[in-house]
Amino acid sequence: LGMFSELKFPVPWGHVAAKAWGPSEGHPVLCLHGWLDNANTFDKLIPLLPRGCYYVAMDFSGHGLSSHRPAGCPYHFLDYVTDVRRVAAALQWRQFTLMGHSMGGAVAGMFCFLYPEMVDKLILLESLGFLLAPEDTEAWLKSKRRVIDRLLSLEAKQQTPKARSPEAALQRLLEANSHLTAEGGAILLQRGATETPAG
Repeated sequence: LGMFSELKFPVPWGHVAAKAWGPSEGHPVLCLHGWLDNANTFDKLIPLLPRGCYYVAMDFSGHGLSSHRPAGCPYHFLDYVTDVRRVAAALQWRQFTLMGHSMGGAVAGMFCFLYPEMVDKLILLESLGFLLAPEDTEAWLKSKRRVIDRLLSLEAKQQTPKARSPEAALQRLLEANSHLTAEGGAILLQRGATETPAG
């Protein structure tokens, strides 16, 4: 298991990088590194683990070879969970094992909590995983999972923007905002629309 391959998954701000060991048809194991580390954190461990598994160690956004988020965008734990969701989707993994070290263990625990049906085993290295007060559990689960799912479905739907004639654009704006006058709509469109060769 010494040999590895480099992987790259497109995300809206660039890519998430990862390295993979073992046969791609093997049991999938996603490895999550700790605070300010990167995928190389698993280099010495993976060769000691059972063969026959497919180990993918990802670099979280802003770490290792993964793209940084745009300047001024914070890195929240939930964003790391979303990165995991994106990588699992790109690999077309419906169910997999999660192994997390330190901060990666907290992200893995949070992912398990939100998507229990996707995780068959959770392996924590120097980490407590993710703990919530029991009274917060239900509300947190519902709202956070909805946030991630909605974001990813919006991204999946990203088509090229439609071009319309100025009249059609104004018409659409007025239909969507019943309180706007035609004059008000035209003023907003001067700055809110971009002219392209198609319209």
